[in-house]
Amino acid sequence: MNAAFCTTRMRLALVVVAITALAMSCSGKPMDRADLVLGTVCSIRILDGGSEKALDAAFARLREIEASMSANAAGTVVAAINEAAGKAPVAAPADVRYVTGKALWYASRSSSAFDPTIGPIVKLWNIGLDGERVPAPEEIQAALPLVDYRSVRVDDAAGTVFLPRAGMLLDLGAIAKGYAADEVARVLLEKRVKGAVIDLGGNVKVVGKKPDGSPWRIGIQNPFDERGEHIGIATLTGGATVVTSGVYERYFIAEDGTHYHHIFDTKTGYSVNNGLVSVTIISSSSIDADGLSTTLFSLGLKEGMALAESLEHVEAVFIDEEKRVYLSSGASAVFKLGNQAFTLAQLP
Repeated sequence: MNAAFCTTRMRLALVVVAITALAMSCSGKPMDRADLVLGTVCSIRILDGGSEKALDAAFARLREIEASMSANAAGTVVAAINEAAGKAPVAAPADVRYVTGKALWYASRSSSAFDPTIGPIVKLWNIGLDGERVPAPEEIQAALPLVDYRSVRVDDAAGTVFLPRAGMLLDLGAIAKGYAADEVARVLLEKRVKGAVIDLGGNVKVVGKKPDGSPWRIGIQNPFDERGEHIGIATLTGGATVVTSGVYERYFIAEDGTHYHHIFDTKTGYSVNNGLVSVTIISSSSIDADGLSTTLFSLGLKEGMALAESLEHVEAVFIDEEKRVYLSSGASAVFKLGNQAFTLAQLP
């Protein structure tokens, strides 16, 4: 997919459940703040050890990441990298180089099923933004040669990123929110927050412990129902994260009735069509969960599950069009299906 940062129509794939009024911050009650950052509604709820300074610092870090990594806003580092494609390397701070490097790693592990240079295809479709449309086949064919993660040059010694061909576009939208969630968690811990929930438009990460000592419970979105309706619950410890990618997150219906979503096949330039409707990753790293949710979805059930099983600290929940749910080998220890309309299934 590798689409740009989500709009409010995008991924609100998860809902935090069972956070009770017993949770107390240093102010005597939970502290909540929400704002539009990274193109989506980002919320932080501090349950223990909260302060306005902690919330200020967390949202300041979110805006710093947006100001450097957004592909849609003018004046960002990624925008500068794209404008200089085919011309010259662009100075990029360490975090931009790190996130780009992570995206390139997932591209290599997936044989480019995930590719952060998908930008030219994303721009053609513009799904979720003004002017979304079905591009002409010749437009797609002209853009596909520009999707080539292997040609991206990240030079840590020089502190630069370079796209060697004019027209290439770097898009970190499929992984940067995960990085942002990890960064917010780091900031909150530095501010001595003891328990919090971070929700960046559906990228959920928990920090520390709940005051009553009970585990965190995160609901996984029902991809066939309204926002907030879940199929089951993931039970987590502090530091864990849950990220979902799915066909329902950002899409439009063409005049002929065809459903086009924002996760693109890097070989065809059209929406991935492999029978899956969502993939959820449960992990200790939100940047990895974010990148993997799109990567595994794009790879499909068999190849995606194989990659998930090869990685440590990663569990996956796949849902297909027939409402069958497939779990990685360790997922049943942290996820329980609770919706009887869905059935647990084994890989064919």
